[in-house]
Amino acid sequence: MGFARVGALCIADASICNALIPLSKRQRMKLAKSRWLVGTAVAAAGLYIAGAHFGLFGQSAGQGGGAGKAVAVKVALAEQKNVRSYLDSAATVQALNTVVVHARIDAQINKVLFQEGANVKRGDVLIELDRQPFEVQLHAAQAQKQKDSAQFVNTRRDLERYEFLVQHDSGTTQIRDTTRSQLDQLRATLDGDQAQIDLAQLQLGYTTIRTPIDGRLGARLVDAGNLVHAGDVNGLVVVSQIQPIAMVFSLPQVLLPVLRRQQERQALPVLALADDGRQVLDEGELTLIDSQIDVATGTIRCKAIFKNAQENLWPGAFTSVRVVLNDLPNAISVPSTAIQTGAQHPFVYIVTADNIAESREVTVGPVSDERTVILAGLAAGERVVVEGQFQLQAGARVDVKAAPAPPAQVKPATNSVVSR
Repeated sequence: MGFARVGALCIADASICNALIPLSKRQRMKLAKSRWLVGTAVAAAGLYIAGAHFGLFGQSAGQGGGAGKAVAVKVALAEQKNVRSYLDSAATVQALNTVVVHARIDAQINKVLFQEGANVKRGDVLIELDRQPFEVQLHAAQAQKQKDSAQFVNTRRDLERYEFLVQHDSGTTQIRDTTRSQLDQLRATLDGDQAQIDLAQLQLGYTTIRTPIDGRLGARLVDAGNLVHAGDVNGLVVVSQIQPIAMVFSLPQVLLPVLRRQQERQALPVLALADDGRQVLDEGELTLIDSQIDVATGTIRCKAIFKNAQENLWPGAFTSVRVVLNDLPNAISVPSTAIQTGAQHPFVYIVTADNIAESREVTVGPVSDERTVILAGLAAGERVVVEGQFQLQAGARVDVKAAPAPPAQVKPATNSVVSR
């Protein structure tokens, strides 16, 4: 038996090797290592053959995927038509006017006449304060005026007498002039007395606290029986005007020229949207484009006013707004699901006449009704992939399936919550 044959048998079966050739311990370790290396190589070859059989290693770049199995995708056509464009933004709901009702005098609360959370009209009585101290002040001022008025009448009569005496050379001009000066002083005193009466009447009127605006009341901040002061910080109750109501939001500064240009033509409609972005809570108008840009965020502050007839908007709530711009004529648009995010630019997969996928960079514009306007990169009528993009690569063969029909659009009804 040759040495090569013996070596092969030793690799296959250690017991044969030990029986045929008496080896040293070091030689037996070398043979064991050789058997391990051969076994590993055989296993790796088997795994490679199995992976190649099941296509785990993919296709080479030269093949481009076209020779493999076609990828099932759904496509839609790039359409050219007038597109209604809009701008979406997060917004905060604010009361159109908010007033903290304060006492304007120091007095004790006698009655609280309002119900928390109630709607009120301007002039409605909210609280009555203790009137008695101010009524006393009014009576004292009136009495002082009566006293000064009687003295004024007496001095005026004296002046008439002194005028008569001077005319007949029976009196001095000094006494006449002094009396005339006293009359002028008393006339000024009467004016001061009337001012004190007006002040007392004004303070007496402050004992009845009324709401200064139409709105909705908040929680009662002070109970009956408490002593209130004109300098109290917290106030008595807060009144918020929520019909109409305002929404404040910010838009990127690059949109300022578009907003100004379109607002000069007509008032821009603004929609208040629910959390799902579909339900219209109310319709209003853009009333404010701030006079300066926020340098920290690069945005400009805007405000829209809504009638809020159904009270769907509440102060302090966070929601979304949609500023409706003018239509874009003859714009090319595709379903928004076709737009893919690239390393530098957005792109779409188009399907050629030979059913081969091609990657195409595009310039995107506004979004309208789940369709994205394509400003550059596509022509009308081209087929774009809207489902199955994640299995594609440029040059892959595709199997085009019918795309689902778009959902029907529901026209918003007046004063109702509807889907756009």
